[in-house]
Amino acid sequence: MNNPNRDLLVLFNHEIMTQKAIEHEVEQLHQLLYSIEGIENLIVAHEVIDLNKYKIINKAPQLRRLIRQRELKSFVFLNCKN
Repeated sequence: MNNPNRDLLVLFNHEIMTQKAIEHEVEQLHQLLYSIEGIENLIVAHEVIDLNKYKIINKAPQLRRLIRQRELKSFVFLNCKN
């Protein structure tokens, strides 16, 4: 997987769970986040609003190209559809 050493704040009751159970839960949480954070899921849930051209971009290839850019132009916004 990409990076299992991410910063997560996970609260557990140590009286109920053993250290091994806690490690197992954190590993499963990491696997869940890794699959959700993929670019395909990001493309499905977002659109780009370009106020320079007065366009809303929904097409996957264009979104993928724009998301991979290091920096967007002025007045170009990544918008969550949710």
